[in-house]
Amino acid sequence: MSPTPTLPQRLQRLFLTGLLTLLPIWLTWVVVKFVFVLLSDMSRHWVGPLSHQIAAWFPSTLGWINADSVQATIAMVATLLLILVVGWLARRVVGQRLLGWVEALVQRIPLANVIYSSSRKLLDILQTKPDGTQRVVLIDFPHDQMKSVGFVTRVIREQGTGRELAAVYVPTTPNPTSGYLEIVPVEKLTPTDWTVDQAMSFIISGGAVAPETIPFEPPRRAPGAAPG
Repeated sequence: MSPTPTLPQRLQRLFLTGLLTLLPIWLTWVVVKFVFVLLSDMSRHWVGPLSHQIAAWFPSTLGWINADSVQATIAMVATLLLILVVGWLARRVVGQRLLGWVEALVQRIPLANVIYSSSRKLLDILQTKPDGTQRVVLIDFPHDQMKSVGFVTRVIREQGTGRELAAVYVPTTPNPTSGYLEIVPVEKLTPTDWTVDQAMSFIISGGAVAPETIPFEPPRRAPGAAPG
């Protein structure tokens, strides 16, 4: 029979239970609040002046529209509607022509063209199936007894030897928008059968959302087989 826990032990258990219960709710709120503020800020620069003007026209009935919370909500809804409209236009010929015009304009702006084209290529790569090399892989990082999940963005060749090297983007947890770029020999990659969505779920959840089994070592090559 186990001994009866003391009062400090019971309080510690209750504290840990409460903390583990509230932590997912708090993390969800932090993410939702970040997205809420981000979407609101995109449209607030014109929503604010427009709200002030409407409140000035109808002070007795629409004066409440000047409240910060109301303006933030209107700005977020306006941004969401803009995103939906852009998505709808992008599927139409006229939208594709407008997008081509915008891209041509961005290409003329120094630095902006590099950022836009690079981010566009990365998103296109992650949305398409790779040729020859599995998109989601494991690499030795930060050392050979630890693995990190990465996305192969391109396969290049080593100057002189011709050995195949993979450019691998290693996102951080729980924010996959930041990470590291590693250049890894293709034979050192550990391929997986994960989709990009499955890998993102694994990364964002800190490994909580994961398959029952995963590979850990690169596939063995037949004796005498050339790398790549």
